[in-house]
Amino acid sequence: MESSEQSPPDSGAQEVNPVFLQQLRELDIPEEAAKQALLHTRNVSAEEAAMYYFNKLENEEEGDEDMMFKMVFVVNMELSMGVGKVAAQVGHAAVGLYQAMQEKNTWREMAWKWDHAGAKKVVLQGTNMAHLLELQALAMSLSLPTKLIQDAGLTQVEPGSSTVLAIMGEEEMVNNVTGSLKLL
Repeated sequence: MESSEQSPPDSGAQEVNPVFLQQLRELDIPEEAAKQALLHTRNVSAEEAAMYYFNKLENEEEGDEDMMFKMVFVVNMELSMGVGKVAAQVGHAAVGLYQAMQEKNTWREMAWKWDHAGAKKVVLQGTNMAHLLELQALAMSLSLPTKLIQDAGLTQVEPGSSTVLAIMGEEEMVNNVTGSLKLL
């Protein structure tokens, strides 16, 4: 079974043996990580790629302890929302961002690492809708996944009101966006 012997390792083609990929996925290795492991080991075997992945993971855990991820929620404090309303809006933001992160391999892997490292979450105060939009633009310029929640307006706020901005990423990068904000 010749798979991608013809393509050099730096090729953009990124073809992997689908049988080996499936075997790695059955070991709960994230798809993108499994593909990278297969490419690094030139599709020799699923066992070789698994060894590469787990050795790399061990090394990363030893030397990558300061690489922590977090999800932050910036609440629009200009809106008059009760505690329960804020909690519900933060919940919408958490679920919405997590779902959005499943659409992109690198984000899915980030979500997996975040989840397995304790799933750190922080709720912060934002000034108003313009402030949330400014923070979202900055986060997006840094390639951080975001989710801006707009309320349906059935209870406490006007329809379409931006209530909460969720941002996810490596802790230092997220701090570049929200590090000066106060905790809620």
